[in-house]
Amino acid sequence: MKEYLMVDGYNIINNWEELKEESKHSLDSARSKLLDILSNYQAFRGIKVTVVFDAHYVKNSMEKHEFYNNVEIVYTKEFESADNYIERFVAENSSEDNIIRVATSDSLEQTVVLGLGAARISARELKVQIKEASNKMDKNHINRLKHDRNLLEHHLDPVVAEKLERIRRQRH
Repeated sequence: MKEYLMVDGYNIINNWEELKEESKHSLDSARSKLLDILSNYQAFRGIKVTVVFDAHYVKNSMEKHEFYNNVEIVYTKEFESADNYIERFVAENSSEDNIIRVATSDSLEQTVVLGLGAARISARELKVQIKEASNKMDKNHINRLKHDRNLLEHHLDPVVAEKLERIRRQRH
């Protein structure tokens, strides 16, 4: 079973206060911060994340796919909104073998993707899930540091370790 998270990029940027503020100064910076957050989330959850940005007002724009730390970024073509792209993706990929979640706070879009077989998640809910994942990552990292010390003795051949232990004891 494969799990997808489709993210309406500008909708999330405009609904997360820190990214909304950042976008007032630099939209590129806000997009980069969102992509950093989502790439960490993708790695932790082991899901496929695709972030879709509207380019439907950009004259002569073609659909473009890029990758940022394994997160797929889609810029839509002229006259195609992120919503249209996401709806098409859900319609083409919805099956019993796939779980598709769509992150947007657009209530009409949530209703449409729900009807097409995807699960919906609001910008606020996504932020909560990412925060929970981040806390688990921090706990896992701290526990690994406490318990999985990377010591040379753990990697030595037992015969060599025994000889070194004898030498150490002779010095005392």
